[in-house]
Amino acid sequence: MNIAVAGTGYVGLSLAVLLAQHNSVKAVDIVSSKVELINQKKSPIVDKEIEEYLTTKPLDLIATTDGEAAYSNAEFIIIATPTNYDVEQNHFDTSSIDAVLKLVEKVNPTATVVIKSTVPVGYLESLRLAWPKLPNLIFSPEFLREGRALYDNLHPSRIIVGTPKNCSEDLRKRAERFAGLLQEGALDKNIPTLMVHSTEAESIKLFANTYLALRVAFFNELDTYAELHGLDTRQIIKGVGLDPRIGSHYNNPSFGYGGYCLPKDTRQLLANYQDTPNDIISAIVAANSTRKDFIAHQILARKPKKVGIYRLTMKAGSDNFRQSAIQGVMRRLHD
Repeated sequence: MNIAVAGTGYVGLSLAVLLAQHNSVKAVDIVSSKVELINQKKSPIVDKEIEEYLTTKPLDLIATTDGEAAYSNAEFIIIATPTNYDVEQNHFDTSSIDAVLKLVEKVNPTATVVIKSTVPVGYLESLRLAWPKLPNLIFSPEFLREGRALYDNLHPSRIIVGTPKNCSEDLRKRAERFAGLLQEGALDKNIPTLMVHSTEAESIKLFANTYLALRVAFFNELDTYAELHGLDTRQIIKGVGLDPRIGSHYNNPSFGYGGYCLPKDTRQLLANYQDTPNDIISAIVAANSTRKDFIAHQILARKPKKVGIYRLTMKAGSDNFRQSAIQGVMRRLHD
């Protein structure tokens, strides 16, 4: 099967590698240096499994900057372009998705278009109105860690594919086929797979990341309390985490949650709550700012002449969120 993947970040490249085990895949990017590296079987991003698979596995994978050629004969076109949060517009900037859809409409409008980029709740339904000549649009959220993206595709916690309301039986079959492609590329078997409404799939993505942000914010506030009352944070967290209902994951206090996904996804979900009563969702976003203010205040209270950060450059992957959180604290110190 011919498949095209738009975007070669963690989501796009990991999917391209996963699917290239059993299909002919073209990975599209506007950055020529990334394309050249991939064609040299070198990963442009830090990801152990991607690096390993590019160099040791017989993949049918070609990278290109020519999106028109890549999309023209593809049965599935996966969009994994970045959707940054636009503070002024109060929603994700989906212009990169629109750019791909415009080209697909021109060269291959009947292809199955799978959106993997993170989008606002209700986005796919809005696309059906904006792009009536593209009848085969589906949404499939990703649940990947930076630096372990291919690993998480090889061992997925779940596969979720969303189709629009009242879609055709043909589109449902295409969505099931896409889920089958992900299952085929994975090493695990019997992967939990949900076929849902596209708006439900969009919600699952944002609520999942917001819950992770909630855990970070909770343990940060636990640490703030322990710091101000002379208590041992580690002992408290250990005692709390031994409850099997809570567990010992995602419980390390930090400078706040940061990185690429959690800040933008929590803010987008909050924006989707504009007309819905809420306390917790808004508090999660506010708590992150409060934590950074607290850390900055604690540092300034010591009246330092210089401030140094130990291990600002951390490992790729799950700790990347700390780097941007640290940068937020440093901006407060500077201000």
